[in-house]
Amino acid sequence: MALPAHVEPLERAWFYTYRVICGLIFFFLIAPIIVIIPLSFNAGFYLSFTQKMLSLDPDGFSLQWYRDFWTDQKWIDGIQNSFFIAISAALISTTLGTIAALGLSQSEMPYRKFLMALLISPMIVPLIVSALGMYFFLVKIGLASTYTGIILSHAVLGTPFVVITVTATLSGFDQSLIRAGLNLGAKPSTVFFKIIMPLIMPGVISGALFAFITSFDEVVVINFIGTTVQQTIPQVMFRGLRENISPTILAVATILVMISVALLVVMELLRRRTERLRGMSPG
Repeated sequence: MALPAHVEPLERAWFYTYRVICGLIFFFLIAPIIVIIPLSFNAGFYLSFTQKMLSLDPDGFSLQWYRDFWTDQKWIDGIQNSFFIAISAALISTTLGTIAALGLSQSEMPYRKFLMALLISPMIVPLIVSALGMYFFLVKIGLASTYTGIILSHAVLGTPFVVITVTATLSGFDQSLIRAGLNLGAKPSTVFFKIIMPLIMPGVISGALFAFITSFDEVVVINFIGTTVQQTIPQVMFRGLRENISPTILAVATILVMISVALLVVMELLRRRTERLRGMSPG
């Protein structure tokens, strides 16, 4: 973007300095992730760049660690468990979080601020504290070391993200549309599915994606509640770093990065769609 001709030298210097600072911060955040990707193609049993890789010798690169991922049963079980638990937890979180957000959006709802703080508390409380509380609670009701207990625990962690995203979407919702639908004779269920849901769907899906990512990447709670039968892909990676370091971990990390990038793209498309529905131009 070109600067206007009347901009003073000091303002021009700050304009470019600010962009350099932002670029350095972005590089600081993204560099560790970028380094992982080429390392996952290392032909040797190393977690660092070899001389052949630095010289771009084809013999220094290989897909063997990706093949190991698809042929090792522990990785396959981990990825299956991760998707099963994350999808199940996201469905529960989305349902509960959407209902809670709809209730909190009503002006007549008593103790709204207190309830909102209570619902988002899992984001604030240290994860180790939440894990301990969930473990002792699930032991009491007999759900520790079960898929049900893990899914419910991950749903608790994901629900705040759904509440926040759906509440933000509802902040621009025109409540007169609901009254208009009811005045025209529509049933409350019809108003909900035909008027409310289509307009807040981008926020609901964004919240569901956040809940999915929260569950998919979680490793602390699963270490307290789960067993080797329910171990997820982050847990397998964590144990691999402690017990048997292998470049396969880098290959798995690269795959997870690609999944995260795909989800971010979906969320950005949903954000733009939400802005179009509100009559705003996507920025």
